[in-house]
Amino acid sequence: MDRIESWLQTQDIDLRKRSRPLVSLCYAQSLDGSLTQQHGVPLALSGSESQILTHRLRASHDAILVGIGTVLADDPQLTVRHVAGKNPQPIVLDSRLRMPLDTSLLSRHPLKPWIATTHLSDLQRRHELMAVGARLLLCEPDARGCVSLVSLLQKLAEMQVKTLMVEGGAATLTSFLVERLADRAVVTIAPRFVGGLPMINRQLFAPVYSMVQAGFPRLLQTGYDACGEDLIVWGDIDYGE
Repeated sequence: MDRIESWLQTQDIDLRKRSRPLVSLCYAQSLDGSLTQQHGVPLALSGSESQILTHRLRASHDAILVGIGTVLADDPQLTVRHVAGKNPQPIVLDSRLRMPLDTSLLSRHPLKPWIATTHLSDLQRRHELMAVGARLLLCEPDARGCVSLVSLLQKLAEMQVKTLMVEGGAATLTSFLVERLADRAVVTIAPRFVGGLPMINRQLFAPVYSMVQAGFPRLLQTGYDACGEDLIVWGDIDYGE
């Protein structure tokens, strides 16, 4: 784990020169690339040692982001618990404001979440979420009517967020790759076969990265390390530009 943290610190040196946050994709998958077995049902894949690494990664970022699908399926806490460190600011991508009012992020987290939505979202629902402490980030919609990630990252830069950790789910992780906005990745690979839902959302990914194109996103300066029974892979994301 020390090698990963040393690499992260090296990466953070030039943050002041960046116009947007440095984005890290950090997630766990099975050997066959599954994030979970079936939609809406959480699956714990990583071992205890890898979970400690995840919490160390959280503590090293200013903010942590998940999609609303992850909130509805897992009700995550997104706090730093297994190590000493500061909680990152939780952010939820929620274009249609489906965030439950009794979710852990609203009722138990020491930092009230920032909810990224669009100007098209329901005004009454905005007021309900703000009444329980959520801060709404009104972003421009993309072509699908969802939150524009470019618009969101611009807002986060204005709010002095330098580093952003993206934990999931599949559509959110894929969207950052498709938009070429992810800068680095730390992937935990659990030694098991699941046969479930893949990390890549094919509907989003395939139109952009087809087999006839020159290449796919890949990792450079790649590192590998065992963490308990799991394998950790990390590196810079290269889009072949």
